[in-house]
Amino acid sequence: MRHVITVRAPNPSPMTLSGTNSYVVDCFDRVALVIDPGPNMDAHVRALLTTAAERGLRIVAIVVTHGHPDHAPAAIPLAFATGATVYAHPRCTTPHARNLELDGELRVGERTFSIMDAPGHTFDHIVLYDRHAETLFTGDTIVGEGTVVIAPPGGAMRPYQATLERLAREYSNARFILGGHGPVVNDAKAKIAEYISHRKLRETQLIDALSCGAQTIPELVARVYAQTRRELWPAAARQILAYLDALCSEGRVSATPAPRPMSAEEYAMLNPDWDSLVDPELAKVLDAELGAEYRIEKLDHYALVR
Repeated sequence: MRHVITVRAPNPSPMTLSGTNSYVVDCFDRVALVIDPGPNMDAHVRALLTTAAERGLRIVAIVVTHGHPDHAPAAIPLAFATGATVYAHPRCTTPHARNLELDGELRVGERTFSIMDAPGHTFDHIVLYDRHAETLFTGDTIVGEGTVVIAPPGGAMRPYQATLERLAREYSNARFILGGHGPVVNDAKAKIAEYISHRKLRETQLIDALSCGAQTIPELVARVYAQTRRELWPAAARQILAYLDALCSEGRVSATPAPRPMSAEEYAMLNPDWDSLVDPELAKVLDAELGAEYRIEKLDHYALVR
């Protein structure tokens, strides 16, 4: 994929891995598309401009896969510096000049990209497919290592699983995945299948845990994510919540108020105060990824509906 240059933002963290991947795509005719311009960091914007200039490319279009603060904010200064048109999902609140045609196409230079509406991680998420290069640009729908967070209210589990199934069904010819974080995926079909299997496995583990009796989200996290580092348990709690929301809406699980207030430790897991734990820029990312605006103020017991 010599026509795609990865420019990694200097924003490494447990949520962004080695940093956000921005992609400068050579679209022939000496023009370029930037996919996911990343966080608004001067050094990163300069790196994107330099990368294009060194290859004799003029950036004419910028696509934001979704509006999270580690993917989208640099669109504004990059567009100002280049005059490029910024495209995004119609629901994306990041300032952009044009809405992408969902399940349509975007032509930049001599390259044509299919645009897939890809709800789940967020509801303003898209995936691009370059048929010529057999490459999916997946943002935070699929990343190069590990899995992604699905956290209410900005994300939802069943739409996410439907997105994965659609990728498997409609893009079976894809060879490569370039995600928003991590390395290139060289076997797209296997990675999509892995993601589908992982979500089914986690749901099975959750249902198996509930078969032992009614439990709270913190209790379920301790069971299902026992092998996960404790500092990641707040993210795991939101994953559990996404599954429970789906299962409750399907009538397979019920929720009733717990007969006690939540402890300070439980509250901290369910409503982490990232501003007091990490630097402000990372706190913004964590708040967006984990749906921090949705506060869990009461403890519920969840049980299987028999």
